[in-house]
Amino acid sequence: MAHARNLATVLLPLTLMACANGAGGPAARDASTAPVAPSAEEDARGQTPYGLFLAGQAAFDGGHSDTAARYFSRAAAQDASAPVLQSQAFTAALLAGDVAKAAALAPRGPQTDAMIERLGALTQGVEDLAEGRAGEARKIFTSAVVGAPHNAAAALLAPFAAAAAGDAEGSVVRPVIPNEPLADFFASLDQGRLYERAGRFVEAETDYRSLIGTGDAGGVPSLALGALLERRGRQNDALAIYNQALAKSADDGALLAARARVLAHGKAPSAPTIRQDAAEALIAQSTEMVMQKQQEGALAYLRLALRLDPDRGEAWTMVGDILSNIGDLEGARAAYLQPKPGADQYAEARDKLAWSYQSASDKPMALKIARETVATAPASREAAITLADLLRADEQYADSISILDRLIAAKDQGPDWRLLYMRAASLEESGRWADSERDLSAALKLRPDEPELLNFLGYSWIDRGINLQQALVMVQKAVDQDPQNGAMLDSLGWGYYRLGNYKTAVEKLEAAVILDAADPDVNNHLGDAYWRVGRRTEAQFQWNRVLTLDPPAKLRVEVEGKLKSGLDGAAKPAVVAGS
Repeated sequence: MAHARNLATVLLPLTLMACANGAGGPAARDASTAPVAPSAEEDARGQTPYGLFLAGQAAFDGGHSDTAARYFSRAAAQDASAPVLQSQAFTAALLAGDVAKAAALAPRGPQTDAMIERLGALTQGVEDLAEGRAGEARKIFTSAVVGAPHNAAAALLAPFAAAAAGDAEGSVVRPVIPNEPLADFFASLDQGRLYERAGRFVEAETDYRSLIGTGDAGGVPSLALGALLERRGRQNDALAIYNQALAKSADDGALLAARARVLAHGKAPSAPTIRQDAAEALIAQSTEMVMQKQQEGALAYLRLALRLDPDRGEAWTMVGDILSNIGDLEGARAAYLQPKPGADQYAEARDKLAWSYQSASDKPMALKIARETVATAPASREAAITLADLLRADEQYADSISILDRLIAAKDQGPDWRLLYMRAASLEESGRWADSERDLSAALKLRPDEPELLNFLGYSWIDRGINLQQALVMVQKAVDQDPQNGAMLDSLGWGYYRLGNYKTAVEKLEAAVILDAADPDVNNHLGDAYWRVGRRTEAQFQWNRVLTLDPPAKLRVEVEGKLKSGLDGAAKPAVVAGS
């Protein structure tokens, strides 16, 4: 795994060999051929910079940026003249979250990779802002040293550095960021916040209303304006803004919480600090990077954001997601533990922590964490939903249904199709098909075009041999919306199979197995379809494959029977009356 190399954009060949200071000697060979394991904490005396580099690279490839940072830093200390070591030490420290060390290690000079040097300058600017050296930070952010691709970040941070330096007039000068729609949006949003900080409330409100009028992206401008109005004692106006935004995004948790606060005559939210607002600008940039699959760059920006706002739960949750994606499970779990009880992201982070254990087959720990979260945050629907989902995944259906019964019956919430969907799954697994069908039908009334619902109910009918024509229409509608979904294509193919159209069934099921090759049900269905069209060898291959995919006990017995006698003795599916 090379998750750090893309950011560093540095290579190791001849430069590193030159760092070995006598690379042909025994000590150099020992260090290079037997690098320290990423988890080892051994004395580095006698190791060459090259050996330390290899140990750091092994740590990087294993997803351990913090360990890598220590090795690279020691290597760079032994040979400060090697740009590649300095660059890797800087990169590793930044990705590990040690921004102060990264700023001190930031490489520069003619031999330094330009991309690394620019990121190093941005890092130094953020460290200056975090340490109260606003004037120095402003110089960096407005200079040419922070070039592409960090221009937008520097432009967004410069006004906050101006505000921190006491230049109120300079802080409200909106930066021009061409060809960067997201950054341009935040430039306007931040200008509103800086207008409020400067006491220019009319201009701040005008900026926010302008953003709302152009789309109110994610409800963020409405939340910013509503909070400003609350702080100005204009609760009725704030409520009107929240209601207007909720008319477009009825399920938005932040907007719902803001409206609830006003209705309960709660205290207005405090204005964010300069560092908190600056951190949000970096988080916005990192979010865009995540969407563009630039995970290393996103992680670097999130680490910078957390240097400015260490308690930012949103950033910690995103760090956890990225570390999990690049294989650093230990680091991901540590990040998910950062949001504390009462923080907006507490339940979300804890839920992800629980699922990290569930995915690693540590089901008891996953349930323990989920139950602790519910106990700590009893008002959190999100925490209760996660517990119910984990119980379902662990086949504790009755307990899962009990939690969902309470959530669905809650008077303070409107009907939620997702809860009905979840309960239907547990009801079906419990053998309560009539109740499951009732929940699915109710959910479809709330969300008639939802592909997951269409597929669930449609497949359930198909598998039972009822309402086949209607079911086929439903799953086709689901596939039309999500054509790359293997499970939905499987439902469609199985529908054609149940109707006796085996040729079309094979076509659909072959497409499904390409998309969902590890699903035992999909492989089983394809095997059945192959058998019906006379492709017996391929049918047996698919059934044998099912047995390698850890199928449920019931499916294993079924497939073993088919491998012995095929489907010749089995009755062909019949179209049921009313289908």
